[in-house]
Amino acid sequence: MPYYLLAGTLLSVFISSKNVLFPDTLGRQLAVFALALVPAAVTALVPLVRTLESAAARALCGLPEEALATGPAESWAARGRAALWYTLHLLAGGIMSGMSLAMPPFALVLIALPVTGAPGGADAPYGLGGLLLPGQLLMPFAGLALLALLAALSAGAGALLARCAPALLGPTAADRLAAAEQHAMRLALRNRLARELHDSVGHALSAVTLQASAARKVLDADPEFARQALAAIEETTREAVGELDTVLGLLREDGAASAAPAPTLAGLDGLLERARAAGGTVVLTAPPALERVPPVVSREAYRIVQEGLTNALRHAGRVPVLLRITVDDEAVEVAVENPVTPGKGHAHRRTGGGRGLTGIAERARLLRGSSSAGERDGVWRLAVRLPLGGSAGR
Repeated sequence: MPYYLLAGTLLSVFISSKNVLFPDTLGRQLAVFALALVPAAVTALVPLVRTLESAAARALCGLPEEALATGPAESWAARGRAALWYTLHLLAGGIMSGMSLAMPPFALVLIALPVTGAPGGADAPYGLGGLLLPGQLLMPFAGLALLALLAALSAGAGALLARCAPALLGPTAADRLAAAEQHAMRLALRNRLARELHDSVGHALSAVTLQASAARKVLDADPEFARQALAAIEETTREAVGELDTVLGLLREDGAASAAPAPTLAGLDGLLERARAAGGTVVLTAPPALERVPPVVSREAYRIVQEGLTNALRHAGRVPVLLRITVDDEAVEVAVENPVTPGKGHAHRRTGGGRGLTGIAERARLLRGSSSAGERDGVWRLAVRLPLGGSAGR
């Protein structure tokens, strides 16, 4: 109706008539209606029109959500298709609106003719628009036929719009690419959260379990060791709470900015102390300047060392663990070796576990590095190489 009023006002400038807004002839009404479609098509080039019309098409035509685009039209091609749909929508809607207003009253008059008689007292046969009908008894059937025609045209218009909507309002190649990128980003974030939770909180829980078990076994025989184990449990849980806050910071709107910084190789001494408090024997071979490693590589290397030590304590028991870290101009290499306890090798996984090595491989792959793990000659060896320039691929 706003477009119709605008078209009527513009038409009144060029055509002298006292009743242009509501012309009295069908031809003029159709002319104003056709002219109203022009500003409608122009305004439909606004990007948000596609979002609104997609919602309307889903509600009116029963189309699935994935068949139509959900965001604004960014390209001119998408805007043009949305404008074409909008114009088609108004064209079909305007025609069906006019027919819905005119045909039902006229059909009711025809249906009531056998009772009310012909207008003006004319006798049958009754002349209707130049078309002679056999008699008034056939008029109700003509009225019912008009109502059926109206219903059929309405259903046809809806089917036409439903058929055209996916082609005109459907996602473009750029929309599909953007959706795929967003899905990949969400999946990558979920995988990152899973790795962080597994390596930080999982390590802490494993260490606490081993420390508590060791303290319980020597509580009477060696109270001093039990006190040290309890102190280690306290420190481990405190560290775990801080790391959990770091992981949860990724879920907040401000990201990890409000969370504690993730641990790096500079904090390796605390990790080794907690592992030794759990009963493990860890021998470290590493260069003195680990703080010079780039932060991204240093954080991933820390998590890899953490998971390697956790696996050694969990699956091999109290065996000596050799941790070797080498740094050169190209990469950081991490190697964790430990003897395999007979009957308690790394192949024995707890139910639902076994994701640590997968997480290590993912961390290495994100930095364009490599990893390998396996048993040879009774020794389990984990080897990871992280290029120093691989942070660009993260």
